[in-house]
Amino acid sequence: MHNRFNAIVEEASVTLYRTAHTTFVKLVQDFQCGLATPEGEMFAYPSHYGVNAFIGLPIAGGLHGIGVENLEPGDCIITNDPFSTDGMVTHIMDVSMLRPIFVGDELVALAWSFVHASDIGGAVPGSISPAFTEVFQEGLRVRPTKLYKRGQLDIAIRNIFIDNSRIADELWGDFQAMISALASMDKRLNQLCQRYGVAAVREGMEASMALADAKTRQVIRQIPNGDYAFSDYVEGMGEGDFIHIHAVMRVSDERIVFDFSGTDPQVAAAFNYVTGARAHPYTLQAFIYYILTREPEAPRNAGLLRALEVIAPRGTVLNAEFPAAGGSRVTTSTRVYDVILGCLNAALADGITAAGPGMSGVIVVSAKDPNGEGNRVSVINPLCGGGGGRFGADGTDGVDSRSGYLRTVPAEIIEAETVMRVKRYGLVTDSQAPGCWQSGAAIALELENTGPEAVMTVRGMNRFYFQSWGARGGQCGHLGSVVLNPGTDDERNLGKIDVLKMKRHDVVRLTSPSGGGFGDPYTRDPGQVAHDVRRGLVSSFNARAGYGVVADELGRLDADATARLRAGHSAAHGLFTMGSSRDRLDIVWPREIRAALAMHLMQQERGIRQPLRLAVIKRLTAENQPVSLPMMVKAIEEELLYIKMH
Repeated sequence: MHNRFNAIVEEASVTLYRTAHTTFVKLVQDFQCGLATPEGEMFAYPSHYGVNAFIGLPIAGGLHGIGVENLEPGDCIITNDPFSTDGMVTHIMDVSMLRPIFVGDELVALAWSFVHASDIGGAVPGSISPAFTEVFQEGLRVRPTKLYKRGQLDIAIRNIFIDNSRIADELWGDFQAMISALASMDKRLNQLCQRYGVAAVREGMEASMALADAKTRQVIRQIPNGDYAFSDYVEGMGEGDFIHIHAVMRVSDERIVFDFSGTDPQVAAAFNYVTGARAHPYTLQAFIYYILTREPEAPRNAGLLRALEVIAPRGTVLNAEFPAAGGSRVTTSTRVYDVILGCLNAALADGITAAGPGMSGVIVVSAKDPNGEGNRVSVINPLCGGGGGRFGADGTDGVDSRSGYLRTVPAEIIEAETVMRVKRYGLVTDSQAPGCWQSGAAIALELENTGPEAVMTVRGMNRFYFQSWGARGGQCGHLGSVVLNPGTDDERNLGKIDVLKMKRHDVVRLTSPSGGGFGDPYTRDPGQVAHDVRRGLVSSFNARAGYGVVADELGRLDADATARLRAGHSAAHGLFTMGSSRDRLDIVWPREIRAALAMHLMQQERGIRQPLRLAVIKRLTAENQPVSLPMMVKAIEEELLYIKMH
């Protein structure tokens, strides 16, 4: 039954992929579909195409305000509202649909699908700016409502969506692709029920989820019982604004609790997302990938989450409340991914992997349509960066496991569909973090605007200040950067892009971060280092400085000089190498104190948490001495009094 369910959702996924209209769906593949029980537990999820981040997504919230008892054959529900769906939707650009699957008069399952809408309205083309402070700025938001009623399209509902998009025809084309995928799942599940009977199919749904649960518990039993804590930061929009992500992974026999108490409250920027009351795959993505790495035959469904519990207080940045902005929520979820990896590294004797690049930047450009009238909103490319080094293997060049499902748009498509010319797209020399297993290389992308003007937005940019951490003696990763008009008199270092207006012939160079290295770099095979020198990925200087390997510029290895250089090396100690910027911050703000600040802030009224957080951090950081709990409590009381008075 599990294999048959998989065949149904894989076919539907291919249908959506082949019939979509926007570049972001048909090439980047930011879409997916699946099958769930009438209670909302997802029992089948594809693996060949589309997004892997929502395996086991709880979808009961997609029926909010409608009710399962009011569903009829031929209905199709549409929504893009994170708040009313309690996290079935994680930001409003992910337009989702549900179709009830009836066999006769009996509701057997729910078919689900989503696409990332390249434009859903809002203040900027593409709908997403990291600087947005409220969901209202991000475009149209619709609670669950029936797009189709008993097979009849509600034109008024359709028009609400297409009238609010800058790319109405393409958006409706993507919606039709979703509808086709939902119809495919309906047809195939009905055929399965006709062949084996509804009772046998229902038993198969539960058995498949029970198998996934059993596989998960097998993995958990191999992790030593105990509490394992880790913290990391999202780089916010203002200078010195670092958003704290804190987790404790509590392992107890066959269960794990991920407690995110100590994570900062939601912020006045687009880094928030909604996860609701249940364990959510978008938060637990790193651990789900770990399960599937250890048990690759485990079914991809909600059973993977049954042994897992998440404590994510409502009002935090990873379980935000209305009206939080969330268009750039990938920034926070990427850092949550790193934090869970940190917990796993602390728990497992040999470790697992260094941090990845910590960024999943998606580039959107609005400019004159080179093939028609008016402006066109186009996704240029996702930009991730080299993956972290792993126990037993190097990181992957240019891409990370967390975002590996996002595909690259070919340069020919970019140049045919937009005014952008791709001047460079390649790996960056000396960007691999040294380690016994080094990180993958960073990527540099240079784009020239050939039109009269263009507006570029990039969501998800981070790791411009804090390097990705190394593990078990591995070094930290390469920082990201954005430079306008490099090599000219007009060259400017832009930092992270919010909204960039480009004139004709302006060139922007975006360089991704890279992940950290794993293990002592002086134990790396010198022949591998020399090979990277020959490939142009490592300079002879960095081969010597980072790995203790002596090789000339052509990559010819001097084995005797290498042995002498390495003889005096002292191996680094400690589980993590956090980097100088993070080390300086941790001296002033120890992890326990920073987590305590977040929990104190959560006790205040929601409207004052953000200004109070910024005021306390600015005040105590300026004192440049380690913050104690009494100092922090005093600063909170005084700043709170000032805020209330003004």
